[in-house]
Amino acid sequence: PPADQAAQANAHCVGLKGVNPRCRPRETAYHREYFYIGGHYVPYPVLGGNLVYDQLYVEKLIPAAGGVQQPYPLVFFHGGGSAGNVWLQTPDNRKGWASYFLDLGYAAYIVDQTSVGRATQEDLPGYPLRIGSTAEIAQRGFTVPELTNAYPQSQLHTQWPGKGIIGDPIFDAFMAQFIPLTSNLTRQELSMRASGCELLALIGPSYLISHSIGALHPILLSDQCPELVAGNINLEPATIPFQSYTGNATSAVGRTPARPWGLTNTRITYDPPANAPTDLKTINNEIDTADLRSCIYQAQPARTLPQIARVPYVALTGEASPHITYDQCVVNYLRQAGVK
Repeated sequence: PPADQAAQANAHCVGLKGVNPRCRPRETAYHREYFYIGGHYVPYPVLGGNLVYDQLYVEKLIPAAGGVQQPYPLVFFHGGGSAGNVWLQTPDNRKGWASYFLDLGYAAYIVDQTSVGRATQEDLPGYPLRIGSTAEIAQRGFTVPELTNAYPQSQLHTQWPGKGIIGDPIFDAFMAQFIPLTSNLTRQELSMRASGCELLALIGPSYLISHSIGALHPILLSDQCPELVAGNINLEPATIPFQSYTGNATSAVGRTPARPWGLTNTRITYDPPANAPTDLKTINNEIDTADLRSCIYQAQPARTLPQIARVPYVALTGEASPHITYDQCVVNYLRQAGVK
């Protein structure tokens, strides 16, 4: 029967096998254009010419059927070790996030953040790179956290398709997309502020959708150009105030200092003003456990974030993800600073 033939064909189109021209695409039909936003010329004496630094790669996707039907565009910011392609189809070739919203009539803008993917920079010293992820880190943090059992909630994990380990075709397709990311987050934040606000000025107020460390950029743009941000939707934001955790990769309860401005590496607007990170007085008197990590907050009276507070903020966390143990730190810090 045709249904059985279709099912058999789909079985041969899992993971990397989906590249076969006989495999039917699952993505929504769309019109696509690309642009490089921002950037500036810098003299490069070695070659006796000029180079462009700090530009942002942007893909514009418009639904082919019906066109744009929603008033606000969506701008997607990928996480660390990846590029904007992660918003397209899934590793097992199901529809991705972009297609879901294209079906609803949204204009979708997918960025490769400065220094990453198609926004790789010719300023090699200014954007040094580091490894995106190993397969073992991906297994512990994304695909089979229940095997490591680093936190109790990991045992609720059921949602990864396939076995989630090396040798499984879906996992192998997932791992193949990891790429290096820059270790100079200060430089990246500065360039993303400028190019990101330039993009929003061109397309108008937009909803920003981010994942993991990509959640840095909606915070920065909300501080820099809040009038152009309709709202922030953050999938498991990795903007833990003042610190980074190792709990997603190991059972050890540890942390490393990070983000001296609380949510960012570069200055954001506080009221009363903070002229240096040392002006932010902090407190951490919580018990740190594997199932609920302790958070660093501002000591009272807490400064507010008046620019960022102009933009509604949503954080979404999976119940079995490592983030379920520490995303409350981000939400509570924002609430303390007057963000809703």
